[in-house]
Amino acid sequence: MSRSAVFLDEMGVGPLWRLRQGGAPEAAEAADVAEIVEAAAAPVAAVLEAVAPAVPAAEVVAEVKAVDVAAPVAPAPATPVAPAAPAASDDTAWFDDAPPPPPARQLSDTDIAALDWDGLTAAVAKCARCDLCKTRKGVVMGRGDRQGDWLMLASSPSRLEEREGRALPGEQGKLLDNMLKAIAVDADRDVYITHLLKCRPLDEAGQERLPTEAESAACRPYFERELALLQPRTILTLGSMAAAGINPGEKPVRGTVRQLGKAAVVATFHPEMLLQDETGKAKARAWADLCLAKSTHGDSHGE
Repeated sequence: MSRSAVFLDEMGVGPLWRLRQGGAPEAAEAADVAEIVEAAAAPVAAVLEAVAPAVPAAEVVAEVKAVDVAAPVAPAPATPVAPAAPAASDDTAWFDDAPPPPPARQLSDTDIAALDWDGLTAAVAKCARCDLCKTRKGVVMGRGDRQGDWLMLASSPSRLEEREGRALPGEQGKLLDNMLKAIAVDADRDVYITHLLKCRPLDEAGQERLPTEAESAACRPYFERELALLQPRTILTLGSMAAAGINPGEKPVRGTVRQLGKAAVVATFHPEMLLQDETGKAKARAWADLCLAKSTHGDSHGE
């Protein structure tokens, strides 16, 4: 006897398969299953009579035999599946036809005149009031004490200043600090340094050039707002272009004091030129300019 037959015999079920002679495989299978159900029903009925004598065993056997073991089980109806959503495409060709974002609104002169220091710095950084925004590598905003009595004013940023993003860096700045120290002015506490133009003008060959009237006019409101926020007592222009540009139409004369609002204006050399002065003549003249500015500054303070 096989192992399976032994297990079935111990359970009181009997052999699982008994193919009858002359019977079709399907009929034999159904008959054998019926016999298995009948054999299994007897012990089930005995158990039920023991635990629930109110239920006749004959009814339990009848219920078990009533199962149509030969009838095939119909498969459950298939649940319709919604078509899967198409996978997101990585193709961004549609973006090429999208309209470009509108350019940032450029502030008017009136808008600029109402800015605080932070707003002014932000406006200069994204300015497109003239064509210099197309060639610049960066803007150069003023630096220093925003409550200082002294304003150091250059014309437009140099290559070094554009790269550093800082007015008068390096050796130029060190020389200016020493010049101011010589007349007892604290460059870290009482001085603000800026340019008339915040971008570097270049020609078609990439060389520095003088700003055009349109470029100067476009940038002028930024300088005037710096001037209004700072309210300096003395302005020291650095170089001939700054001296000429601070009051357009007025010819500057070295050794004289001009006025811009309430501020006294004195012209001197740009530190870069003084660094290139091998004769010392420009340095001597610059010292005279500094002394004039210092005395004028003292006079305006009532000393």
